[in-house]
Amino acid sequence: MSSTRIEADVLRRLPKAVLHDHLDGGLRPATVVELAREAGHTLPTTDPDELAAWYFEAANSGDLVRYIATFEHTLAVMQTREGLLRTAEEYVLDLAEDGVVYGEVRYAPELMLKGGLTLAEVVETVQEGLAAGMAKAAAAGTPVRVGTLLCGMRMFDRTKETADLAVAYRDAGVVGFDIAGAEDGFPPADHLAAFDHLRHESVPFTIHAGEAHGLPSIHQALQVCGAQRIGHGVRITEDIVDGKLGRLAGWVRDRRIALEMCPTSNLQTGAATSIAEHPITALKDLGFRVTLNTDNRLVSGTTMTREMSLLVEQAGWTVEDLRTVTVNAVKSAFIPFDERKALIDDVVLPGYAAAL
Repeated sequence: MSSTRIEADVLRRLPKAVLHDHLDGGLRPATVVELAREAGHTLPTTDPDELAAWYFEAANSGDLVRYIATFEHTLAVMQTREGLLRTAEEYVLDLAEDGVVYGEVRYAPELMLKGGLTLAEVVETVQEGLAAGMAKAAAAGTPVRVGTLLCGMRMFDRTKETADLAVAYRDAGVVGFDIAGAEDGFPPADHLAAFDHLRHESVPFTIHAGEAHGLPSIHQALQVCGAQRIGHGVRITEDIVDGKLGRLAGWVRDRRIALEMCPTSNLQTGAATSIAEHPITALKDLGFRVTLNTDNRLVSGTTMTREMSLLVEQAGWTVEDLRTVTVNAVKSAFIPFDERKALIDDVVLPGYAAAL
């Protein structure tokens, strides 16, 4: 098996783990069309294939703010119990179809209240849908475990309230917390009350940083707020010169802080220039705990299999490289150690051994 070509069916079968994937960025185009019709919401097009193309083109602007604006239409169909149940269940089934064995899905409950649901009802409904999807996937012989990250929107003032939800539902499928939304101009330290509360309650959290804003956002996320992982983090390379790590980059690598890297998404938002030159490869080679993720499967027109394929074809990745980032992701998952170890030993490593 060469380093630049891995058969498509092999890639599809490889066990995968995704830590950074937004629920509202991964709906099926046909589902968006059907639910929008029921909700009376106007879409750019009602043809599912054309809608998928519209999303990819609209998000391909090189601007994070415009990228985020594409979520208007998916959020419009996620305001009711029926819409949330369906999209959550389909989310799990789509991951299972893609060979994902562990996933963490994130979303902001505060963005799903226009239909009259409360924050708690949103969380409970999504968990119900995810559970239904996991049951169906297991019955089909493609089991996948999905944990939930609740997001506070960094431009607004409900992050502490969302952190309270993460604590309240920590034993009901919620495994952690995140802040999302426009990064530049909305520093994570603005939400210290939420992070302090989570630390006090021993609930893990990740923070979007180092994408639209540079090293100061990563430093603040880690050293001021106490994040256990970094969402994206591509600009940590600004602290690396000729292979020599600065103090912040060294801290991230040496303390095994996972970087949730999303190559296609980073190209769309302008955080990277190409797959071949995406920082994930150099950081992997330098020993950082990089993980591979989709970010938003509809918006980026991608899957985990596609992300892997791009790195194989354009950055020379091998099956061993793919195994490394998969193991990295499971090691950094927000679930107990014994469960992570069992997943690696019983599912991930045997799956890759069969491909080697």
